[in-house]
Amino acid sequence: MDFKAAIRTIPDFPKPGIMFRDVTTLFGDGEAFRAAIDAMVGHYHGVRIDKVAGIEARGFILGGAIAHQLGVGFVPIRKKGKLPYGVLGEDYDLEYGTDRIEVHIDAVKEGDAVIIVDDLIATGGTAFAAIKLMQRAGAKVVGCCFLVDLPELGGSGKIRAFGQDVKALVSFEGH
Repeated sequence: MDFKAAIRTIPDFPKPGIMFRDVTTLFGDGEAFRAAIDAMVGHYHGVRIDKVAGIEARGFILGGAIAHQLGVGFVPIRKKGKLPYGVLGEDYDLEYGTDRIEVHIDAVKEGDAVIIVDDLIATGGTAFAAIKLMQRAGAKVVGCCFLVDLPELGGSGKIRAFGQDVKALVSFEGH
């Protein structure tokens, strides 16, 4: 499957010079979506997985499908203030300022093997915060999986340098 062909590129969005990788076109193609989920699940054949943690919002789509295929639970990693129960949170830096992601305090059990899923890894800030958040919650992060890697932005390298396995179905050069 040519996953790159199933992902639309939109030049100059959200600002000039950015090449936005729109994965919704892959989501809308049943054959490509199934193949992508199967490929992402295949990365973890033979690995104990207790939960799949998906990062809001497109990570929910991928993570939910992956959790279903693996027959394990799903953990939503949400933006600040979106979860109704007690939460753990992790702040992370943005280009201009900071943001926060949160998870319910009972989302994982001590020692749960978790994979973190999102649509794209760029600078790695959100994924890095998700790893730290899952570890603080007591989980053992056994990998991070993305549809798209933008290696020039350094996120996948940052996550690997932190000792985590990173998988991506495709890489795009440039921003």
